[in-house]
Amino acid sequence: MKHRNQVFDNVLDLVGNTPLIKLNKMASKFKGNFYAKVESFNPGQSSKDRIALYIIEEAEKKGILSPGDTIIETTSGNTGFSIAMVSIIKGYDCVLAVSSKSSADKIDMLKTMGAKVYVCPAHVSADDPRSYYQVAKRLHEEMKGSVYINQYFNELNIDAHYKSTGPEIWKQTEGKITHLVACSGTGGTISGTAKYLKEQNPNIKVIGVDAYGSVIKKYHETREFDEKEIYPYRIEGLGKNLIPGATDFDVIDEFVKVTDEDSAHTARLIARTEGMFVGYTSGAATQAILQLGEKGRFKKDDYVVVIYPDHGSRYMSKVYSDKWMSEQGFFDSLNEAAAQNIEYIK
Repeated sequence: MKHRNQVFDNVLDLVGNTPLIKLNKMASKFKGNFYAKVESFNPGQSSKDRIALYIIEEAEKKGILSPGDTIIETTSGNTGFSIAMVSIIKGYDCVLAVSSKSSADKIDMLKTMGAKVYVCPAHVSADDPRSYYQVAKRLHEEMKGSVYINQYFNELNIDAHYKSTGPEIWKQTEGKITHLVACSGTGGTISGTAKYLKEQNPNIKVIGVDAYGSVIKKYHETREFDEKEIYPYRIEGLGKNLIPGATDFDVIDEFVKVTDEDSAHTARLIARTEGMFVGYTSGAATQAILQLGEKGRFKKDDYVVVIYPDHGSRYMSKVYSDKWMSEQGFFDSLNEAAAQNIEYIK
């Protein structure tokens, strides 16, 4: 229960009601008004707090979860952190199957939050017994008193954002929103938010952001699963090598694909221009806006809202590491290492 004097019973009372912050520089050369829904203001620093709390509380209401049970989930990091946080407060054990693509920072955070972590190879097919999907299923079968959240195919994932993120954006924009831009991984955030917003105004354009190496954009356009689209990529929490059941493709108007490299540089640029330290997927979502803006897709009175899913602190060993960026071949004459801004006094 939230209190007017800003004293709370526990951290879960802080989930939701995140701010909408104007982008003053990133999209300044384009027509329109651009705002970021900054989900790092959640207590677990990501939008996944919303689904973790909602799904677990719904499971409690239905008697699926009981005191002392174990919650199992697959995650690229953020959902796992949120589930671990909720589990601590509510008294559940937490077991997480994590993709090896997740940053070392994220994995360390999950361990710190008391979760048992299984790190699974990222670049295997979804039906491979080593994939984090199959590992989670196996653990669920082996552990008595366990509940498998399965965010990728759990419609409560959509419901959580339909009941919170969507209404918040509608209220914050006073109904002026014309475009929603959001990354699509499990698809819960974009699907639930879009569903609510389109019920208020069917003319709102919903633009999903996908990664090269993912099957989602082509599936949206053709309804065909094309394995030839799949190849390794670096962005976490964006795109998929399967078709998530938690994605409502009918409420999404189009998808834009972005590269690993562009998204990394754009995330770093947001920090330097807007003063917001955001995650890799926030860079990807903003990169989509830049690509659309260059094509003249926005008009003077457009009100564009982009969802920033998480905080930059979870990517210190990746996009905010000059060493990692250099190893990926991401630095060139246009994008020099930030290390040149450091001077050591001897």
